Amino acid sequence: MPKLTQIVDTFPSVRIPSESGGLAVEVCLIAQMGHGSGSHLFASVASRQRQHGAFVDELDEPSVKLGGTNFLKGDATSLYSFVVGTGGHPFHRHAGHRVFTAVSGSGGAQLRFSSVSAEQMAEDPRNFVRALRFVNIPPDCMFTVRFGGETWHQFSPLSRKSIHPAFFALSCHTNELGGNLPDDLKQKVLANDASIPALTELLPPAIAALLAAKEFDAASIPATTLSLDAPPGTVHRLVCNTVRSSVGWLRGAWSSWKGASGFLSYEGSDRAVRELKTAPAASLLNRQLAGMPVHHEDTFSLRVTGASFKDASAAQLLASVLEGFLLNRPGGVSSLMALRNVLVKPLGLRTSPLGCPVSSLLSADSNTFFVNRYPVLDQSVDAADTRAEVILGADDKHLLFRSCVAVDIVDEHHVDITLGTRVHCKNLFGRFYMSAIAYIHRRYVAPAMLSLAVEFSLDQVEDFQMNGRLAPA
Repeated sequence: MPKLTQIVDTFPSVRIPSESGGLAVEVCLIAQMGHGSGSHLFASVASRQRQHGAFVDELDEPSVKLGGTNFLKGDATSLYSFVVGTGGHPFHRHAGHRVFTAVSGSGGAQLRFSSVSAEQMAEDPRNFVRALRFVNIPPDCMFTVRFGGETWHQFSPLSRKSIHPAFFALSCHTNELGGNLPDDLKQKVLANDASIPALTELLPPAIAALLAAKEFDAASIPATTLSLDAPPGTVHRLVCNTVRSSVGWLRGAWSSWKGASGFLSYEGSDRAVRELKTAPAASLLNRQLAGMPVHHEDTFSLRVTGASFKDASAAQLLASVLEGFLLNRPGGVSSLMALRNVLVKPLGLRTSPLGCPVSSLLSADSNTFFVNRYPVLDQSVDAADTRAEVILGADDKHLLFRSCVAVDIVDEHHVDITLGTRVHCKNLFGRFYMSAIAYIHRRYVAPAMLSLAVEFSLDQVEDFQMNGRLAPA
């Protein structure tokens, strides 16, 4: 039980002065969240991190760079997300100072700091232990941490054998070049290739051995416990922690099983999908299903605005969009297709995991391929390589459909990407089928597929805004 409990009317916080004359460590408790929310949020963030293109899993601190530096525009900051699991991570330090906001797991977290200098450790390794200070964070709490460069730190669950993770955090590196970085690491930072483990220095083995020795008594280290709602060391706190731990286990397990997903929606923006009244006059779609009644027709367009498309290739851009249809599928469309496949399979209709407008991209029967990779029914690229389009489609028992995907480089600042579909119903069931799906096709399926396919073809939104280039397929 703490020897002194102080009541405060604002954010409980602690300031630990540096033993080497540097910046102090500052920890501030912001809010206690719902029961079990810490472990639930940890599982969700950990899942999203693993799917990110910049995911790094090293030093027991899985992380992702969410925002990089831009030294050309004077921005030396970067933003990372990282998580610390049930086993904690090793003592380490960084050259530059750090600021992060975190949410503790449903078992709480312990933050450990030692601000000795290299000279002080060389003089006597035990100086590291003498400078150790612990800060205890209760379960399911949002808190902030700030400390100077060269501060040794280690984060772990509050209980040694906890079933809950320590926390997840959003960390701002206020100056990625901060501190005394070696030349090779400076070059990495300048190239925006740095990562949390690359910027990390582990504790020397001799000091680590002191902490692992039987003589080391963690209970003797000065510790400050921050708390909200219930005072530390009380029955109220004990009951609260027990309930949060139990609920956190359930919510964390559920979140891990369910997985995590996110959504992007563009309305009224420069990348909003809009429906055209008719297909463009030059579209290959206008020549499809000639001589047959057309029972459904639509065309959706998305305009991409960038700094310069002067040297862009329409064919290459179209290939990246087609790849986007394959690899960046809307989750809702995939679920709808799975349901459709179950319903129509007994009727002998064709099935596909890919949304119907472009489902023939998975066909193995075509003899014609765009850029020697994507099966198509027809294709066209103009002499200047500023407009490229392909025709996709299939014939089924109840209907015939043709879709046109086109990329049109309007000028050096604008590119239009379109997805159009024509349908001929062969029988009464075909008409019933189209009447049943037409609304959701127009309102969700086609716009969502086009939007995510184009999003896939962008290297990154930040890079795209800087140079207007679509990422290669």
